[in-house]
Amino acid sequence: MLIGYTKGKDGTLAEAFRTEVVLNSLNPTWITKHTITFEFEAVQTLVFCAYDIDTQFHNIDVKMLKLEEQQFLGEASCVLSEVVTRPSRSLTLDLLYREDPTMSGNPRHCGQLIVHAEECISSKTSVEMVLRCLDLELKDLFSKSDPFLLISKIPEVGLPIPVCKTEVLKNDHSPAWKPVYLSIQQVGSKESPLMIECFNFNSSGKHDLLGKVKKSLAELEKLHSNGEGENLFLTTTVGHNHQNKVLKSQLFVDKFSQSSQRTFLDYLAGGCELNFMVAVDFTASNGNPRLPDSLHYLDPSGRLNAYQRTIIEVGEVLKFYDSEKRFPAWGFGARPIDGPVSHCFNLNGSNNHCEVDGIQGIMTAYTSALYNVSLAGPTLFGPVISNAALIASQSLANGGKKYFVLLIITDGVVTDLQETIDALVKASDLPLSILIVGVGGADFKEMEIFDADKGDRLETSSGRIASRDIVQFIPFRDVQSGEISVFQALLAELPSQFLSYMRSSIDIQPKI
Repeated sequence: MLIGYTKGKDGTLAEAFRTEVVLNSLNPTWITKHTITFEFEAVQTLVFCAYDIDTQFHNIDVKMLKLEEQQFLGEASCVLSEVVTRPSRSLTLDLLYREDPTMSGNPRHCGQLIVHAEECISSKTSVEMVLRCLDLELKDLFSKSDPFLLISKIPEVGLPIPVCKTEVLKNDHSPAWKPVYLSIQQVGSKESPLMIECFNFNSSGKHDLLGKVKKSLAELEKLHSNGEGENLFLTTTVGHNHQNKVLKSQLFVDKFSQSSQRTFLDYLAGGCELNFMVAVDFTASNGNPRLPDSLHYLDPSGRLNAYQRTIIEVGEVLKFYDSEKRFPAWGFGARPIDGPVSHCFNLNGSNNHCEVDGIQGIMTAYTSALYNVSLAGPTLFGPVISNAALIASQSLANGGKKYFVLLIITDGVVTDLQETIDALVKASDLPLSILIVGVGGADFKEMEIFDADKGDRLETSSGRIASRDIVQFIPFRDVQSGEISVFQALLAELPSQFLSYMRSSIDIQPKI
């Protein structure tokens, strides 16, 4: 019998499933299938333990078996992303047995385990909805509200993770938004709870909550078929109690249709990969790296600074989607030894190549750069975005099936705002997404302009509009509470941005 566990970030194991018992076999093939929700934005570690079930227990339901009464044969582990990124969707693991788990030393090999994953047909289903609100409350004193909807999935642990946003509608208290598209894979299942929040847009980035509704896709479909509205509510706190105040405002589902589409995993099976890139801010406003109050301070205790933690948290998710695991890494806003200020230099110190090996390679190059450059300024994004776009366009011209993800980590607001916007609009036609994390205590509200979720699409100085939204921005301080879901929120939109590009490209076809 095989038992599957999911492993939490704290190392705890939660039993997910048990297979049937295969009698008298050294080469068992189990037919029990277990459904697990693939979460692109998280590292999902799976642990498998094999047991020999004694003959006297063969007629007992597997769920009732006590493991301490069975013979442990060995265990294997992997990350779900390792399985789904294989063209065959199969991964062969070594089963290992350690005589004494508390002792170090090499474990004994005791066989192999082949893990196979198939995407459920239901996860290929995409839903199109037209959402409308009626009688929204007025928040602005002299005008109607500027409402938009934010749809988030509600995980078992942690904060809601945004998966979709509508456009902002100006001066409208009974708005009907453009169609929104959600894949079942994005939200988990049709029965998974969703939080739909209606906000009044403010340019400061502090949007007013006008009301919210908690519904699954199945319940939203029912609202549509019955032609009914659902009242919005607001949560109020009275003492230690939370109460839901029901509002007169209502949410309507004017359209609800389902269709089957090729998915993110279909494209991976067809040979598409994601290539991770990093750009690190070395401007003087970060503070002297030798001093503990610097954002670049390397703590002797091993505690990661904000730059290191961001590289690890994002890189550990994305590394599985690149078979070569060679990642371009740059710095900007510093003066390399005996040179002028550079707004895009290779983090590894090389004059010829910008790539490093693996996430550890990025961490090593970052540490080395801190000892070999002088922090300077100003903060310019244009050069690193243009460099990333050049690599993406060259890959495309050479028939590559790569989609590039540039992570920019910065402590300040850019000074080349229009040049950055121009570079982003130009890059919106390429297989490229850009994640921006703001570290430190700066006021980052101006950075919100890059993320088209917050308002209109970007426009160049010559009037060209971005073909799609390719930017996600979060301030690192939102992560300080320890809620990892903020990093997950940064990554959660990537599959949608990837699909918006792939589906518009006639040259890239997924495996069917």
